[in-house]
Amino acid sequence: MAKSSTSSRNRPSPLTNDGCLYMGGAVFAFLLVWCLWSYAGPADSGGGNSFMPRVFSDIGCTRPAPNLRFDPPDSTFYDDPELRYSIEKKVTGWDEKRKEWLKRHPTFAAGAKDRLVMVTGSQPNPCRNPIGDHLLLRAFKNKVDYCRIHGYDVFYNNVLLHPRMKSYWAKLPVVKAAMLAHPEAEWIWWVDSDALITDMEYKLPLDRYNYKGHNLVVHGWSKMIYEEKSWTSLNAGVFLIRNCQWSMDFIDVWANMGPISPDYKKWGVIQRSVFKDKLFPESDDQSALIYLLFKDRRLTDKIYLEGEYYFEGYWVEIVPTYANITEKYTAMEREDGTLRRRHAEKVSEQYAAFREPHLKDAGNGRWSWRRPFITHFTGCQPCSGDHNQIYAGESCWSGMVKALNFADNQVLRKYGFMHPDLLDSNTVTETPFDYPDEGPW
Repeated sequence: MAKSSTSSRNRPSPLTNDGCLYMGGAVFAFLLVWCLWSYAGPADSGGGNSFMPRVFSDIGCTRPAPNLRFDPPDSTFYDDPELRYSIEKKVTGWDEKRKEWLKRHPTFAAGAKDRLVMVTGSQPNPCRNPIGDHLLLRAFKNKVDYCRIHGYDVFYNNVLLHPRMKSYWAKLPVVKAAMLAHPEAEWIWWVDSDALITDMEYKLPLDRYNYKGHNLVVHGWSKMIYEEKSWTSLNAGVFLIRNCQWSMDFIDVWANMGPISPDYKKWGVIQRSVFKDKLFPESDDQSALIYLLFKDRRLTDKIYLEGEYYFEGYWVEIVPTYANITEKYTAMEREDGTLRRRHAEKVSEQYAAFREPHLKDAGNGRWSWRRPFITHFTGCQPCSGDHNQIYAGESCWSGMVKALNFADNQVLRKYGFMHPDLLDSNTVTETPFDYPDEGPW
């Protein structure tokens, strides 16, 4: 009997089993709901326009992959017949609409604050410059390579979304449409077709812009805007803009200094009266942006003038530095076997982190031997060929080839090849094991 009694005490009762199962299921359900809530509940960054998901890593939540096949039947802003993508139609309540869309698509809400879409493009017609289409194709490949390495989406547009918004103004209708098409993205990154990414490892410091609550990031210098009053005080060919109502409103104001405005000619006169170094009479997007900053300095609370690195940089001062930079990076890799290690392209960001301690004394921007993030061929006009007359056409085209191959070498290394000569796009050589160590192996 004693043995039987002991056995009975050690055997769990059916009631206990059911209770454990119930409690386990309840805990699992609670953790699942908590995780999903942490993703679906966008947090305000302080400006009332950033949707940063709260992630509770201490309870083991992992970020789900975006579900590309889930779009619930619930009504969203897309079902509103009054919604228009046109640059001439205002969008209102965008923060709330985007927030609601993310709530209904929780797998996209996860990581939304770091998600961006690169937008770039070119004209609808073939280039007049005989090598223009080839250069634009390679320039697009350059951007696709970068986005693939860092997990960004990219949209290439080659149509005018508004018939009057041509040339440098064509970007604004595209950027606005991209904001509406991509509510899952916190940032839209416009990059001109003649701007080439020449540091494939560098990743945009989005946390810095999120922390400071800025909604628009451009390469520029405050002193040149407010003291020198120069139309080259910033460059509007590359910019980051946050996907929020503030940006929608700002694009409306910015675009209304362009060809859709009845005061378009007047704006050109006003810009030239303020910026004496402006070379042409018509209003352009860059001068318009500088003018808005010049007239209302409070805009710098939301517009960040990035001057700490080559957010974009002038090609004339950058291209001659490629050879020295290549030597420096080669010497760095000879000293550190970790940097020489072959690896999958998908884990390239890890090796960028390994490299960073070696770059602490490299500096940033001009006079630096760090790879320039973006080399911008302003004034070259590779498609039309109507380059600024202060440059020889050949210097523009050969400079672009050098920049493209300089960037391409960083990509081809992952595939086992390199261009030995930056001016020779046709020739590649296979990189030996442990390159660039000189062996023996």
